[in-house]
Amino acid sequence: MLKRRYLFPNVIEMNHQARRRLGVNVYLIDGGEDEYVLIDIGFLEDAAAVLQLIRDMGYGFSACKMVIATHADVDHAQGLARARDVLKCPIAAHPHSIPAIESGDELFTFARIDPQGIRIPMPKCKVDVAVDEGTKIQIGDRVLEVWSTPGHAAGQLAFKMDELLFCGDNVFRDGCVGAIDAHHGSNIPDYIASLKRIRDSDAEFLLPSHGPIFRKDDAMLSRVIDRLEGYQHMSDFGTCAIDWPLMDAWEDELTRDDLGF
Repeated sequence: MLKRRYLFPNVIEMNHQARRRLGVNVYLIDGGEDEYVLIDIGFLEDAAAVLQLIRDMGYGFSACKMVIATHADVDHAQGLARARDVLKCPIAAHPHSIPAIESGDELFTFARIDPQGIRIPMPKCKVDVAVDEGTKIQIGDRVLEVWSTPGHAAGQLAFKMDELLFCGDNVFRDGCVGAIDAHHGSNIPDYIASLKRIRDSDAEFLLPSHGPIFRKDDAMLSRVIDRLEGYQHMSDFGTCAIDWPLMDAWEDELTRDDLGF
């Protein structure tokens, strides 16, 4: 049997377990007594590797209580249908993610980006359980508290477990955040509120959906929030911005004879 590499008590991350980079971080929450939960499953090809790792570590497929999608993006959710078929367990997601997962919506999930020639199959998958703010998921003697943290996507979820926060695509160790894109339903004011909630929480460690885990750094999070505050007023972010102050200034200048240069 493959040795289980726990990052924290009851927590295994599959990139760390495999000693190689997968498309997304997949977390196994070990509840003991033959019960576990998976947070995300990744691309279809990575899901096959994750399922093999689960078997190699000695976990039974029938012991999986559920697979929870942090959100509907293809890199997180393409393998959900395969996982549901193999593990015979419920799939859980936020209500805002369910339509895209169940319909296999290629545009909403970033599976199809025509200008860049990206076209990834997005298998439809039935979602069995809707989870939202305040839902509590019991795994053995551990409890995942579900947070709704919209911004990157309306259905973005995070999960609090004691001093750990599984923070999805909200923020990464280098201060980057998940993509902000109007077609994806991103919302910058919501994003800022979610990041403030993360910053102000009593979580000690953040476990993101991409890249390494890291100790929560309030100063870094404040810098990220300040950056996104600026994004609200930049044409760079199109309809995700709430205004463009330059246009107000220009309108005022149009009424004057002095062009200001």
